[in-house]
Amino acid sequence: MTITAENLGKRYQRNWIFRGLTHGFRPGTATALLGPNGAGKSTLINTLAGQLLPTEGRVGYALAGRDVPAEALPRHLAYAAPYLELPEELTLRELLRFHTHFKPLQAGISTEKLIGLLYLDKAADQLVREFSSGMKQRLKLGLALYAAAPLLLLDEPTTNLDATGVAWFREQVRANRAGRTLLLSSNVPAEYDFCDAQLLVTDWQKGAAKS
Repeated sequence: MTITAENLGKRYQRNWIFRGLTHGFRPGTATALLGPNGAGKSTLINTLAGQLLPTEGRVGYALAGRDVPAEALPRHLAYAAPYLELPEELTLRELLRFHTHFKPLQAGISTEKLIGLLYLDKAADQLVREFSSGMKQRLKLGLALYAAAPLLLLDEPTTNLDATGVAWFREQVRANRAGRTLLLSSNVPAEYDFCDAQLLVTDWQKGAAKS
């Protein structure tokens, strides 16, 4: 998936979050979107993902040389963020059956294999609402990392993970990034030090004056 941002800007009321961003994101690359808390990293990643409309500029998408309309983008992307909700009234097995009906897993990855990769075998028939915050975050990451989707978006991926969980994340993302376009928002170096490129959100706040 290729993403092309042209003079992209987003503001709330009179305050610009970023403005004048022109950049291309290519398949097989991982880009870290960086900045302090409150700088607008999540706003930027959601705008690039088509979840938020830009105030000005445009975002274009292409897959295998063909343009992808914004309304068709959700089927091509996988997204993990600590603020995304899970259907917690389901067991893990039920949730995976439901989720993969709409977002299939990569070839060779069954729901049972994914449960093992998440180290959640003992919780397979447990209600998700009974999971710890770390278990829920591993589940969100696993659903994104192992989805059959060329565009992978990760917003603060190690939130709620302990040191073992962070090591698990780094291992899994290395195993699943080839050929995909990966955007990762963070201000924690251990989350993004493998990325090929970095964009600092505050670089597009300079000169983004109120208007």
